Amino acid sequence: MSQITPESAPREPYEPYEPWQPGPIRQEPRFRLLRKLAAPLVVVGAFLAKFKYILFAIFKFKVVTTSLSMLVSIGAYSLLWGWKFALGFVALLFVHEAGHALEAKRQGLPVSAPVFIPFLGAAILLKENPQNAWREAQIALAGPILGSLGAAAVWWYGEATDNNLLIAVAFTGFFLNLFNLLPIVPLDGGRAVAALHPALWLVGLVGLAALTFVAPNPILILILVVSAMELWNRWRARDTPEARTYYSIAPWQRVAVAVTYLGLAAALGVAMSASHIERSI
Repeated sequence: MSQITPESAPREPYEPYEPWQPGPIRQEPRFRLLRKLAAPLVVVGAFLAKFKYILFAIFKFKVVTTSLSMLVSIGAYSLLWGWKFALGFVALLFVHEAGHALEAKRQGLPVSAPVFIPFLGAAILLKENPQNAWREAQIALAGPILGSLGAAAVWWYGEATDNNLLIAVAFTGFFLNLFNLLPIVPLDGGRAVAALHPALWLVGLVGLAALTFVAPNPILILILVVSAMELWNRWRARDTPEARTYYSIAPWQRVAVAVTYLGLAAALGVAMSASHIERSI
């Protein structure tokens, strides 16, 4: 058997060497993920910078402000109760505020669109004060009146369709309007009883303080602080000529406010009792 020596081993065909130029060295970009995420923001920023005047004109419309605040409130309430209940609750808030706005417009007062504040309800802003306490009471009571009618409509439809969710929304609407009738400022009840006697503000403030002590709640505490400040400011100005003129109204107007206020409060209490759903264990 022949031996294979290095000299006799088969050799691979020779391949000539060809020089290769690697070209310029490119650095790997840093923070590639952040750049990808920031790209859409840059595009949006450029759009806003170019069309900022158009967007500013759009957001000046009242309907946009109201709609956006409504959507934010629906989202906030959905975290607690689900989107269906939140939608119905915010809708009843809108009906309540619409009552204030319609009465203010009937009196010829410029009024802002409703603005919704999560967990604090909603509000409209009067750009001029009413002429007197009688006019202020009318605006104050218009909200709970229309809001109660809206809740009653939801309750009726919920009973007709055997929908417990709608009945629960209606119950909450009745409670909301009844709570707003507390005789404290800046709630509707406080503005209404201003046409009766300012001493009722103190009664309402004491009652709210007792409720806050029994069932502490951040919202109740906030309302209590604001009410105390507003009561103090109005009480200090009670003897000024402007205040005397403002609170000087006809006796029949006081009777009309008292009957409407007490009758609405009683009706809401009955409606709450009738629409309450017992939870089964």
